[in-house]
Amino acid sequence: MDEQKKLSEEYRLMKRIRTHFQKGLVQYSLIDEGDKILIALSGGKDSLALLELLAERSRILKPHFSVEAAHVVMTNITYKSDHKYLEDFAREHGVKLHIVETSFNSDTDNRKSPCFLCSWNRRKALFTLAKELGCNKIALGHHQDDILQTLLMNITFQGAFSTMPPKLVMRKFDMTIIRPMCLVHEADLKRLAELHHYQKQIKNCPYETDSHRSDMKQIFAQLEQMNPEARYSLWNSMSNIQHELLPQNDSE
Repeated sequence: MDEQKKLSEEYRLMKRIRTHFQKGLVQYSLIDEGDKILIALSGGKDSLALLELLAERSRILKPHFSVEAAHVVMTNITYKSDHKYLEDFAREHGVKLHIVETSFNSDTDNRKSPCFLCSWNRRKALFTLAKELGCNKIALGHHQDDILQTLLMNITFQGAFSTMPPKLVMRKFDMTIIRPMCLVHEADLKRLAELHHYQKQIKNCPYETDSHRSDMKQIFAQLEQMNPEARYSLWNSMSNIQHELLPQNDSE
């Protein structure tokens, strides 16, 4: 009976995740015929789920697209993942994995946080590899919670109503960034990781708990406790800006 319950739960979970995943792909036009997509595989639950979902979707006839994956190793950060596990995981899903190394020197720009410098250099390595492989898109594993938490962070710390968009066309680099899990909930991904036995990192990033993001995750959780529909209200607010009810510049 327990095994039947587990199978039933996994079926409902995967149906929910696939529904949100497919809705995001269609609503934001993330994949086109003939795309070659490079998946950024950090080794965390989100990127593992992204690889699993995109690999599955690539086997559907239309639109036809191909995927490869990249794991970027930041040699000066003690964060560590099991490369063999990642290679085996990618192979099981029919995806070729590339492992590339890079690093950064925080002394060269002490105005920026290690998180910013690490992210910037990882992105640079991904762009370089994507060009070498002939990819036209890079897929990142950010989910809906990430996007909404970034919205709150940007409002709070930058005074800007902005976030990580599901699709970002970077014409200067002739590359498009996509976030196919933009409508998928983190809670569902956590449960997926448990049911599919995703392996955790050998050593997590030492700066993981030092950023404002960990604080904002707690605030976001509090908002959802206040209002279970908070995530949908926040998401809809990005396309429901009522300019007439906001302060206007004197020149307007």
